[in-house]
Amino acid sequence: MLFFGWAQFGIPPGDYGVITSKTHGLYPHLIQPGEFKWIWYKLIPTNTTTTVLRLNPITHEFNVRRSLPAGRTYAAFAGIDGDFSWEINAVISFSLSPYVIIPLFIDKTISSQEDLIRYEQRLALDIENFILRSAEQEDNVGQIEAMLKNGENPQFQKEIIAQFPVMYNFSFKINSARLPDFALYRHAKGLFEDYLTLQKNYISDHIEEKAKNRIDKIIRLDELELYGALLTKYPVLLEYLVLENSKK
Repeated sequence: MLFFGWAQFGIPPGDYGVITSKTHGLYPHLIQPGEFKWIWYKLIPTNTTTTVLRLNPITHEFNVRRSLPAGRTYAAFAGIDGDFSWEINAVISFSLSPYVIIPLFIDKTISSQEDLIRYEQRLALDIENFILRSAEQEDNVGQIEAMLKNGENPQFQKEIIAQFPVMYNFSFKINSARLPDFALYRHAKGLFEDYLTLQKNYISDHIEEKAKNRIDKIIRLDELELYGALLTKYPVLLEYLVLENSKK
């Protein structure tokens, strides 16, 4: 009976075990091969169930075509027939950290090997989408260029790992790529930004001038209103003003 109380029992090498029991629910520690844990309630017949899971390395290949941020806008403004699109065939690979298995069981994300495989597949798609969203941000154009030209980007890889801490042994490689004309893209972008700056300055000066004229008109109207009030209250002032003007 003592032999069956060892939680290591039934866990093949390379696999991990999660124990649930009718009396104590989920055992909060992952059972690893070669590790011995004494769990007394495992002695109760039919009380515990051990779910055996294998964490296989995940490889996810994808093909995608995208355009550099605002590429069509810059090309249209510059009047050039520039194609700022790019294409890649890339592959990401990683392993899921064993330490996330228990939390995934606790929140009922997984309860079997099939659930685990589906979770790993969703994670691979999430990583792919993160890569593509990052590539569509204008601040990352330099990063995209380095990635496309070199087939990898260590700094970008670090950002991906930081975004998905549930994995390890991550790699992101580009098998093939079609590059846009980055020099032409930067030139068109520079022209567009210069135009916007000129427009902004012109509008700012124009608005400032209009605001000054409006203020002058308001001040003038205030003065006339004040004169009107004084002349209404003191009609004799009108005779004085006429007399003063006749002297000039």
